[in-house]
Amino acid sequence: MKTVIDLFAGCGGFSVGFQQAGFQVVKAVEFDEQIANSYIQNHADTQMLAEDIGKVDNKNYFSEHEANIIIGGPPCQGFSMSGERIRANIFKDDPRNYLFKHYLNVVRIVKPDFFVFENVKGILTMKNGGIFNEILKAFSDKTNFDGVQYFVSHKLVKAVDFGIPQKRERVIIFGSRDKNIDFNDYFAKTIQKIQHKNSDLLKPVTVWDAISNLPQPTEDGEINNPTVKTAFQKYLSSKNKSITNHYKPNHAEKTTARMKQINNGENWTSLKEDIKSVHSGSYGRLEKDGVAPTIVTRFDTPSGGKFIHPTENRTLTPREAARIQSFPDHFVFTGTKSSICKQIGNAVPPKLAYFLAETIKEIYNDNTAKT
Repeated sequence: MKTVIDLFAGCGGFSVGFQQAGFQVVKAVEFDEQIANSYIQNHADTQMLAEDIGKVDNKNYFSEHEANIIIGGPPCQGFSMSGERIRANIFKDDPRNYLFKHYLNVVRIVKPDFFVFENVKGILTMKNGGIFNEILKAFSDKTNFDGVQYFVSHKLVKAVDFGIPQKRERVIIFGSRDKNIDFNDYFAKTIQKIQHKNSDLLKPVTVWDAISNLPQPTEDGEINNPTVKTAFQKYLSSKNKSITNHYKPNHAEKTTARMKQINNGENWTSLKEDIKSVHSGSYGRLEKDGVAPTIVTRFDTPSGGKFIHPTENRTLTPREAARIQSFPDHFVFTGTKSSICKQIGNAVPPKLAYFLAETIKEIYNDNTAKT
């Protein structure tokens, strides 16, 4: 079984997808203690390093060839285009933009067969593409890896293209040791192969396809496991008797009154008052037959974007947001409510991670057959 290390792991969305594809995640790094605990809750067989990556990107914690693949992406706040609008000059020198160097250090020590680096679309244009080019050059420079050559390619992927009901776009940087692999070609082949085996996996999914069978939220968030109604719900379904994290958000009366005025697909512009928000979709109600915008860390806040439930006067519950992110129903998010929202909003959609993992599996299978 091929092994994986997950850096900047969060609660483990990337890990879930690779595990679903049959890989073993042997080690993960997550700085935030609450989030690390959530990862541990769902990945009992993975060694968690709950520490600042700058303190563990060395040979005391990692060794050569201890894993076949390294996955992960640094925190995206410094790269995000919304951040650039909000923080202006502070954004341009955000030290988080250079956390990829710690990722590079772990790759240098472990020297895996492949690495998969995920981040927001904004890195393509940050400093007129300067930071992105710096990342590509750093990973392509064999002097950074003790003479080992990594061949690097990248791809912009859209969650909706993989049967995930949200408009999430992410940049994937793929590195292959010693062999110049055409990642984009293998990616396309993998999609064709999966379509042939199970065409439902890539069919378009709506918000309602994802959440329609969930009952009313409860105080503690625990509900009886509902009967599946769609292929997507079946894909995420659990064998457990109950599902967690489906608790109703708390909204002020004034906020609820505002939401009552918003119809499907509408936002704050339908209100007879001035709502001050940097988000154009503020107080937006999700459309049942549409897809959600990118699930962010403030999906429980009406002013944070288009996250009002299609038929109810409240924002999404964590379980609903997790469904839209393609987390399986058995996944349990632990920690404070704000931490759980952060975990879900910052995660790599597991279903997208699964396709990335299947692509790497296809490369392994092809190269094994040729040897």
